[in-house]
Amino acid sequence: MGTSAAVVGASGYAGGELLRLLAAHPHLDVAAVAAGSNAGRPLGELHPQLVTLADRVLVGADDPSVLGADVVFLALPHGESAALAAQLPDGTLVVDLGADFRLRSAADWERWYGGTPHAGTWVYGMPELPGARAAIRNARRIANPGCYPTSVILALSPLLAAGLVERDDLVVVAASGTSGAGRTATPRLLGSEVMGDLTPYKVGGAHQHLPEIRQALDAGTLSFTPVLAPMPRGILATSTAQLRPGVSTAQLRDALAEAYDGEPFVTLLPEGRWPHTAATFGSNACQLQVTADDDAGRAVVVAAIDNLGKGAAGQAVQNANLALGYDETAGLTANGVAP
Repeated sequence: MGTSAAVVGASGYAGGELLRLLAAHPHLDVAAVAAGSNAGRPLGELHPQLVTLADRVLVGADDPSVLGADVVFLALPHGESAALAAQLPDGTLVVDLGADFRLRSAADWERWYGGTPHAGTWVYGMPELPGARAAIRNARRIANPGCYPTSVILALSPLLAAGLVERDDLVVVAASGTSGAGRTATPRLLGSEVMGDLTPYKVGGAHQHLPEIRQALDAGTLSFTPVLAPMPRGILATSTAQLRPGVSTAQLRDALAEAYDGEPFVTLLPEGRWPHTAATFGSNACQLQVTADDDAGRAVVVAAIDNLGKGAAGQAVQNANLALGYDETAGLTANGVAP
């Protein structure tokens, strides 16, 4: 028997992706699949792609099979993880895919999420950041980063750390597939509304991922514009920052190459080749490219990830692997699915 794993929020897109990864994981065994309003239904009704788990019956979040698991993944709506996490034993590894424990500032939580009190702050689960792996390995409670923040932080943090760009006047425009909006049926997510269309939303500093990005980058001013793209999954984030005087494309590339040298899931593409979302589909990869726009005096970094992979479930499994002492890459791949 391997390590027992429970997924709470299994009926959603991130929960389904977690189960797909766990079903093929060499060390983690799916012990429980849980979902609130869908409890009692077989998993195959909601996720027909999960053939080997189709007969599993969804249970409630307080089921003994959840509370007794070695690792519990929480794929719940924001604000719902804290109450369940408080019921789990201290020795249980808990990876929260929601925002409940990402923010250090209670004021930021209240402004951007609200509804429930600020629950505190857990270890931030982005292994590629300096010093993060040691913290993750020693943690029993891990806050999995958001999807947009993952793409932006991986793109900009090495340039900021190297002092090549300014911390003020960061500008991000990022397009995401519709699965990033969750599985709840709304008119704006209907196929007829989405196909053949690009739609900005929560424009003008209104997106809840802003404080998370600011916090991780220690950013001054940050403009973030999300765009809904007519595809089921993937994020393409274009981040720009003001260059320090005399900084070249070669210096920008060197900073990214040094930061991610040997990283299993982050790839700096050869110069002149730009990331695109299809190349990361179904993977835990992040592909990056950077250039200096000398006329504008700005660095331009483009990142592509699968929002359900490195942006959610894949990164959660990566964090669990580290915390449990398994190979970080177990059950994961940097190879996408094409065409």
